[in-house]
Amino acid sequence: MLKKVIFILMAVALFACDSAKQEVREIWTKEQANEWYKQWGWLRGCDFIPSTAINQLEMWQAETFDPETIDRELGWAENIGLNCMRVYLHHLAWEIDSAGFKQRMNDYLAIAGKHGISTVFVFFDDCWNPTYEAGTQPEPKPGIHNSGWVRDPGDLLFSDTLLIEKLETYVKDVLTAFKNDKRIVLWDLYNEPGNNGLGDKSLPLLEKVFTWGRTVDPSQPLSVGVWSEKLTNLNTYQLANSDVITYHNYSTVENHRQAIDTLKQYGRPLICTEYMARRNNSTFQDIMPLLKAENVGAINWGLVDGKTNTKYAWSEPIPDGSEPPLWFHEIFRKDGTPYKQEEVDLIKSLTLGDAGKTD
Repeated sequence: MLKKVIFILMAVALFACDSAKQEVREIWTKEQANEWYKQWGWLRGCDFIPSTAINQLEMWQAETFDPETIDRELGWAENIGLNCMRVYLHHLAWEIDSAGFKQRMNDYLAIAGKHGISTVFVFFDDCWNPTYEAGTQPEPKPGIHNSGWVRDPGDLLFSDTLLIEKLETYVKDVLTAFKNDKRIVLWDLYNEPGNNGLGDKSLPLLEKVFTWGRTVDPSQPLSVGVWSEKLTNLNTYQLANSDVITYHNYSTVENHRQAIDTLKQYGRPLICTEYMARRNNSTFQDIMPLLKAENVGAINWGLVDGKTNTKYAWSEPIPDGSEPPLWFHEIFRKDGTPYKQEEVDLIKSLTLGDAGKTD
Protein backbone atom coordinates (compact mmCIF):
# COMPACT_ATOMS: atom_id res chain seq x y z
CA MET A 1 0.00 0.00 0.00
CA LEU A 2 2.82 2.41 0.92
CA LYS A 3 4.55 1.70 -2.41
CA LYS A 4 1.32 2.46 -4.24
CA VAL A 5 0.92 5.80 -2.43
CA ILE A 6 4.52 6.74 -3.21
CA PHE A 7 3.99 5.83 -6.88
CA ILE A 8 0.86 7.98 -7.06
CA LEU A 9 2.64 10.93 -5.43
CA MET A 10 5.54 10.60 -7.85
CA ALA A 11 3.15 10.48 -10.80
CA VAL A 12 1.34 13.60 -9.57
CA ALA A 13 4.65 15.40 -9.13
CA LEU A 14 5.81 14.47 -12.62
CA PHE A 15 2.49 15.58 -14.09
CA ALA A 16 2.77 18.89 -12.24
CA CYS A 17 6.29 19.41 -13.58
CA ASP A 18 5.18 18.64 -17.14
CA SER A 19 2.22 21.00 -16.78
CA ALA A 20 4.53 23.73 -15.49
CA LYS A 21 6.64 23.49 -18.62
CA GLN A 22 5.39 25.98 -21.14
CA GLU A 23 5.79 25.43 -24.84
CA VAL A 24 8.05 27.79 -26.73
CA ARG A 25 6.45 28.63 -30.06
CA GLU A 26 8.33 28.66 -33.34
CA ILE A 27 9.17 31.81 -35.25
CA TRP A 28 6.29 32.99 -37.41
CA THR A 29 6.30 31.77 -40.97
CA LYS A 30 6.90 34.33 -43.70
CA GLU A 31 3.25 33.92 -44.69
CA GLN A 32 2.06 34.68 -41.14
CA ALA A 33 4.30 37.73 -40.92
CA ASN A 34 3.24 39.21 -44.24
CA GLU A 35 -0.44 38.56 -43.55
CA TRP A 36 -0.07 40.30 -40.18
CA TYR A 37 1.57 43.33 -41.82
CA LYS A 38 -1.37 43.98 -44.14
CA GLN A 39 -3.56 45.23 -41.30
CA TRP A 40 -1.26 48.17 -40.52
CA GLY A 41 -0.79 49.83 -43.87
CA TRP A 42 2.26 52.10 -43.92
CA LEU A 43 3.61 52.60 -40.41
CA ARG A 44 5.29 55.96 -39.83
CA GLY A 45 6.25 57.74 -36.65
CA CYS A 46 8.98 58.42 -34.12
CA ASP A 47 10.96 57.04 -31.25
CA PHE A 48 9.02 58.87 -28.57
CA ILE A 49 9.70 60.13 -25.09
CA PRO A 50 7.90 63.22 -23.78
CA SER A 51 10.01 66.36 -23.72
CA THR A 52 9.73 66.47 -19.92
CA ALA A 53 11.55 63.13 -19.42
CA ILE A 54 15.31 62.64 -19.65
CA ASN A 55 15.10 58.85 -19.75
CA GLN A 56 12.83 55.82 -19.49
CA LEU A 57 12.63 55.99 -15.69
CA GLU A 58 11.50 59.59 -15.68
CA MET A 59 8.87 58.71 -18.27
CA TRP A 60 7.44 55.72 -16.39
CA GLN A 61 7.89 56.34 -12.64
CA ALA A 62 4.66 57.39 -10.98
CA GLU A 63 6.05 60.68 -9.68
CA THR A 64 7.04 61.95 -13.12
CA PHE A 65 4.65 60.22 -15.51
CA ASP A 66 3.28 63.13 -17.54
CA PRO A 67 0.06 62.31 -19.42
CA GLU A 68 -0.63 65.97 -20.22
CA THR A 69 2.63 66.39 -22.13
CA ILE A 70 2.22 62.99 -23.80
CA ASP A 71 -1.27 63.96 -24.95
CA ARG A 72 -0.15 67.34 -26.28
CA GLU A 73 2.88 66.03 -28.13
CA LEU A 74 1.15 63.02 -29.64
CA GLY A 75 -1.47 65.48 -30.86
CA TRP A 76 1.26 67.24 -32.83
CA ALA A 77 2.28 63.88 -34.29
CA GLU A 78 -1.30 63.12 -35.27
CA ASN A 79 -1.62 66.47 -37.00
CA ILE A 80 1.19 65.63 -39.43
CA GLY A 81 -0.13 62.15 -40.16
CA LEU A 82 2.11 59.99 -37.98
CA ASN A 83 0.51 56.77 -36.74
CA CYS A 84 3.11 54.80 -34.75
CA MET A 85 5.48 55.52 -31.86
CA ARG A 86 8.35 53.39 -30.57
CA VAL A 87 8.53 53.68 -26.78
CA TYR A 88 11.14 52.38 -24.35
CA LEU A 89 10.25 50.67 -21.07
CA HIS A 90 12.54 49.97 -18.07
CA HIS A 91 12.47 47.01 -15.69
CA LEU A 92 13.31 49.13 -12.64
CA ALA A 93 10.10 51.16 -12.97
CA TRP A 94 8.20 47.85 -13.12
CA GLU A 95 10.12 46.44 -10.15
CA ILE A 96 9.16 49.37 -7.93
CA ASP A 97 5.46 49.10 -8.72
CA SER A 98 4.49 46.46 -11.27
CA ALA A 99 0.74 47.11 -11.11
CA GLY A 100 1.18 50.86 -11.37
CA PHE A 101 3.68 50.47 -14.18
CA LYS A 102 1.26 48.39 -16.24
CA GLN A 103 -1.53 50.86 -15.52
CA ARG A 104 0.65 53.69 -16.79
CA MET A 105 1.40 51.66 -19.90
CA ASN A 106 -2.34 51.30 -20.40
CA ASP A 107 -2.81 55.03 -19.82
CA TYR A 108 -0.18 55.76 -22.44
CA LEU A 109 -1.83 53.41 -24.91
CA ALA A 110 -5.19 55.08 -24.31
CA ILE A 111 -3.73 58.52 -25.02
CA ALA A 112 -1.93 57.28 -28.14
CA GLY A 113 -5.04 55.47 -29.32
CA LYS A 114 -7.06 58.65 -29.00
CA HIS A 115 -4.68 60.17 -31.54
CA GLY A 116 -4.80 57.19 -33.89
CA ILE A 117 -1.28 56.16 -32.92
CA SER A 118 -0.16 52.56 -32.39
CA THR A 119 2.86 51.55 -30.32
CA VAL A 120 6.06 49.52 -30.53
CA PHE A 121 7.32 48.82 -27.01
CA VAL A 122 11.03 48.20 -26.33
CA PHE A 123 12.23 46.08 -23.38
CA PHE A 124 16.03 46.06 -23.10
CA ASP A 125 18.66 48.53 -24.31
CA ASP A 126 22.50 48.60 -24.47
CA CYS A 127 22.78 52.34 -25.19
CA TRP A 128 24.23 55.16 -23.11
CA ASN A 129 24.64 55.14 -19.31
CA PRO A 130 25.39 51.70 -17.77
CA THR A 131 24.05 52.44 -14.27
CA TYR A 132 20.83 53.95 -12.95
CA GLU A 133 18.82 54.53 -9.78
CA ALA A 134 15.16 54.90 -9.02
CA GLY A 135 13.78 58.24 -7.90
CA THR A 136 14.72 61.71 -9.07
CA GLN A 137 16.66 61.57 -12.32
CA PRO A 138 19.58 63.87 -13.21
CA GLU A 139 19.10 67.12 -15.03
CA PRO A 140 20.37 67.22 -18.63
CA LYS A 141 24.02 68.11 -19.17
CA PRO A 142 24.02 71.17 -21.44
CA GLY A 143 24.57 70.36 -25.09
CA ILE A 144 25.17 66.62 -24.61
CA HIS A 145 23.11 64.07 -26.54
CA ASN A 146 21.17 61.69 -24.27
CA SER A 147 23.21 62.64 -21.20
CA GLY A 148 20.71 60.94 -18.89
CA TRP A 149 19.52 57.96 -20.96
CA VAL A 150 20.09 54.63 -19.21
CA ARG A 151 20.67 51.08 -20.35
CA ASP A 152 18.46 48.22 -19.29
CA PRO A 153 19.67 46.10 -17.55
CA GLY A 154 23.12 47.67 -17.96
CA ASP A 155 26.06 46.71 -15.74
CA LEU A 156 23.73 45.22 -13.14
CA LEU A 157 23.35 42.16 -15.35
CA PHE A 158 26.98 41.22 -14.72
CA SER A 159 26.99 41.82 -10.96
CA ASP A 160 23.57 40.70 -9.70
CA THR A 161 23.23 36.93 -10.04
CA LEU A 162 19.52 37.05 -9.24
CA LEU A 163 18.67 39.73 -11.79
CA ILE A 164 18.03 37.35 -14.68
CA GLU A 165 15.11 35.74 -12.81
CA LYS A 166 13.67 39.18 -12.14
CA LEU A 167 14.02 40.15 -15.79
CA GLU A 168 12.24 36.98 -16.88
CA THR A 169 9.33 37.73 -14.54
CA TYR A 170 9.21 41.32 -15.80
CA VAL A 171 9.13 40.43 -19.48
CA LYS A 172 6.57 37.68 -19.05
CA ASP A 173 4.36 39.80 -16.79
CA VAL A 174 4.22 42.72 -19.22
CA LEU A 175 3.77 40.51 -22.28
CA THR A 176 1.00 38.53 -20.61
CA ALA A 177 -0.83 41.70 -19.59
CA PHE A 178 -0.82 43.13 -23.13
CA LYS A 179 -0.49 40.02 -25.31
CA ASN A 180 -3.78 40.63 -27.12
CA ASP A 181 -3.77 44.43 -27.10
CA LYS A 182 -4.56 45.62 -30.61
CA ARG A 183 -3.01 49.02 -29.91
CA ILE A 184 0.46 47.41 -29.87
CA VAL A 185 2.15 46.78 -33.22
CA LEU A 186 5.02 44.60 -32.05
CA TRP A 187 7.43 43.94 -29.19
CA ASP A 188 10.98 45.15 -29.80
CA LEU A 189 12.73 42.91 -27.29
CA TYR A 190 16.20 44.48 -27.19
CA ASN A 191 17.50 47.77 -28.59
CA GLU A 192 20.95 47.63 -30.16
CA PRO A 193 22.31 44.57 -28.34
CA GLY A 194 26.10 44.62 -28.25
CA ASN A 195 26.43 48.41 -28.23
CA ASN A 196 28.99 50.17 -26.03
CA GLY A 197 31.57 47.49 -26.73
CA LEU A 198 29.49 44.67 -25.26
CA GLY A 199 29.43 42.67 -28.47
CA ASP A 200 28.62 39.00 -27.94
CA LYS A 201 28.32 39.53 -24.18
CA SER A 202 24.75 40.55 -24.99
CA LEU A 203 23.96 37.29 -26.77
CA PRO A 204 22.85 35.26 -23.70
CA LEU A 205 20.24 37.86 -22.70
CA LEU A 206 19.16 38.21 -26.33
CA GLU A 207 18.57 34.47 -26.54
CA LYS A 208 16.68 34.43 -23.24
CA VAL A 209 14.35 37.30 -24.07
CA PHE A 210 13.31 35.63 -27.33
CA THR A 211 12.59 32.43 -25.38
CA TRP A 212 10.57 34.32 -22.77
CA GLY A 213 8.62 36.11 -25.48
CA ARG A 214 7.82 32.95 -27.39
CA THR A 215 6.77 31.22 -24.18
CA VAL A 216 4.12 33.89 -23.58
CA ASP A 217 3.29 33.86 -27.32
CA PRO A 218 1.60 37.25 -27.69
CA SER A 219 -0.60 37.97 -30.68
CA GLN A 220 1.90 40.65 -31.73
CA PRO A 221 5.20 39.71 -33.41
CA LEU A 222 8.60 39.72 -31.69
CA SER A 223 11.65 41.39 -33.19
CA VAL A 224 15.11 42.76 -32.42
CA GLY A 225 16.54 45.22 -34.93
CA VAL A 226 19.90 44.81 -36.63
CA TRP A 227 22.00 47.94 -36.44
CA SER A 228 25.72 47.20 -36.98
CA GLU A 229 27.26 45.08 -39.73
CA LYS A 230 30.19 44.26 -37.42
CA LEU A 231 28.10 42.23 -34.95
CA THR A 232 27.92 39.09 -37.06
CA ASN A 233 26.83 36.61 -34.39
CA LEU A 234 24.18 38.91 -32.97
CA ASN A 235 22.86 39.84 -36.42
CA THR A 236 22.61 36.21 -37.45
CA TYR A 237 20.62 35.35 -34.35
CA GLN A 238 18.35 38.39 -34.57
CA LEU A 239 17.47 37.84 -38.21
CA ALA A 240 16.88 34.12 -37.67
CA ASN A 241 14.55 34.69 -34.72
CA SER A 242 12.58 37.86 -35.48
CA ASP A 243 9.02 37.39 -36.73
CA VAL A 244 9.34 40.62 -38.72
CA ILE A 245 12.59 42.34 -39.65
CA THR A 246 13.45 45.61 -37.92
CA TYR A 247 16.61 47.63 -38.41
CA HIS A 248 18.35 50.97 -37.83
CA ASN A 249 20.01 53.10 -40.49
CA TYR A 250 21.37 56.61 -40.03
CA SER A 251 23.20 56.82 -43.35
CA THR A 252 22.65 58.19 -46.85
CA VAL A 253 19.83 57.25 -49.18
CA GLU A 254 22.17 55.07 -51.23
CA ASN A 255 23.31 53.13 -48.16
CA HIS A 256 19.76 52.86 -46.88
CA ARG A 257 18.50 51.53 -50.20
CA GLN A 258 21.22 48.87 -50.14
CA ALA A 259 20.18 47.86 -46.61
CA ILE A 260 16.55 47.48 -47.72
CA ASP A 261 17.56 45.37 -50.73
CA THR A 262 19.65 43.11 -48.50
CA LEU A 263 16.95 42.65 -45.84
CA LYS A 264 14.15 42.11 -48.37
CA GLN A 265 15.77 38.78 -49.19
CA TYR A 266 14.39 37.40 -45.92
CA GLY A 267 10.86 37.69 -47.32
CA ARG A 268 9.42 39.33 -44.21
CA PRO A 269 7.94 42.78 -43.52
CA LEU A 270 10.54 45.49 -42.90
CA ILE A 271 10.27 48.26 -40.32
CA CYS A 272 13.03 50.82 -39.89
CA THR A 273 12.84 51.63 -36.17
CA GLU A 274 15.52 54.35 -36.20
CA TYR A 275 16.61 56.77 -38.92
CA MET A 276 16.98 60.52 -39.57
CA ALA A 277 20.20 62.20 -38.51
CA ARG A 278 20.48 65.40 -40.51
CA ARG A 279 24.26 65.75 -40.10
CA ASN A 280 24.70 62.23 -41.53
CA ASN A 281 22.57 62.97 -44.60
CA SER A 282 19.80 60.76 -43.29
CA THR A 283 16.99 63.25 -43.87
CA PHE A 284 13.24 63.16 -44.19
CA GLN A 285 13.52 64.50 -47.74
CA ASP A 286 15.76 61.63 -48.89
CA ILE A 287 14.73 58.67 -46.73
CA MET A 288 11.02 58.93 -46.01
CA PRO A 289 9.86 58.78 -49.66
CA LEU A 290 12.07 55.73 -50.16
CA LEU A 291 10.55 53.96 -47.16
CA LYS A 292 7.02 54.73 -48.31
CA ALA A 293 7.73 53.50 -51.84
CA GLU A 294 9.12 50.23 -50.44
CA ASN A 295 6.32 49.89 -47.83
CA VAL A 296 8.95 49.86 -45.09
CA GLY A 297 7.84 51.19 -41.72
CA ALA A 298 9.44 54.59 -41.09
CA ILE A 299 10.18 55.40 -37.43
CA ASN A 300 12.67 58.25 -36.99
CA TRP A 301 14.43 59.18 -33.80
CA GLY A 302 12.77 62.06 -32.06
CA LEU A 303 9.53 64.01 -32.05
CA VAL A 304 9.97 67.02 -29.73
CA ASP A 305 13.11 68.76 -28.48
CA GLY A 306 13.34 68.06 -24.76
CA LYS A 307 15.43 66.82 -21.87
CA THR A 308 17.09 64.05 -23.90
CA ASN A 309 19.02 66.73 -25.83
CA THR A 310 18.94 64.65 -28.99
CA LYS A 311 18.93 67.72 -31.19
CA TYR A 312 22.68 67.59 -30.45
CA ALA A 313 24.80 65.09 -32.37
CA TRP A 314 26.09 61.89 -30.72
CA SER A 315 29.75 62.89 -30.52
CA GLU A 316 29.63 66.67 -30.94
CA PRO A 317 28.69 68.24 -27.58
CA ILE A 318 28.06 71.95 -27.27
CA PRO A 319 28.92 72.53 -23.59
CA ASP A 320 27.28 75.95 -23.33
CA GLY A 321 23.97 74.43 -24.47
CA SER A 322 23.53 76.84 -27.35
CA GLU A 323 21.50 75.98 -30.44
CA PRO A 324 23.35 73.56 -32.74
CA PRO A 325 23.85 74.90 -36.27
CA LEU A 326 21.91 71.88 -37.55
CA TRP A 327 19.60 69.82 -35.35
CA PHE A 328 20.59 66.16 -35.30
CA HIS A 329 17.12 64.73 -34.44
CA GLU A 330 13.58 65.94 -33.57
CA ILE A 331 10.74 67.45 -35.58
CA PHE A 332 9.19 70.02 -33.23
CA ARG A 333 10.37 72.67 -30.82
CA LYS A 334 8.98 72.63 -27.28
CA ASP A 335 6.18 75.02 -28.22
CA GLY A 336 5.00 72.78 -31.07
CA THR A 337 6.40 74.81 -33.93
CA PRO A 338 8.34 72.78 -36.51
CA TYR A 339 12.14 72.92 -36.57
CA LYS A 340 11.86 73.06 -40.36
CA GLN A 341 8.51 73.84 -41.94
CA GLU A 342 9.57 72.27 -45.24
CA GLU A 343 10.16 68.96 -43.45
CA VAL A 344 6.71 69.00 -41.90
CA ASP A 345 5.19 69.88 -45.28
CA LEU A 346 6.98 66.91 -46.82
CA ILE A 347 5.86 64.54 -44.06
CA LYS A 348 2.26 65.68 -44.41
CA SER A 349 2.39 65.27 -48.20
CA LEU A 350 3.47 61.64 -47.69
CA THR A 351 1.08 60.84 -44.86
CA LEU A 352 -1.97 62.96 -45.60
CA GLY A 353 -1.70 63.43 -49.35
CA ASP A 354 -3.59 66.44 -50.73
CA ALA A 355 -5.04 67.11 -47.29
CA GLY A 356 -1.54 67.81 -46.00
CA LYS A 357 -0.61 70.43 -48.57
CA THR A 358 -0.23 74.03 -47.51
CA ASP A 359 -1.13 77.00 -49.70
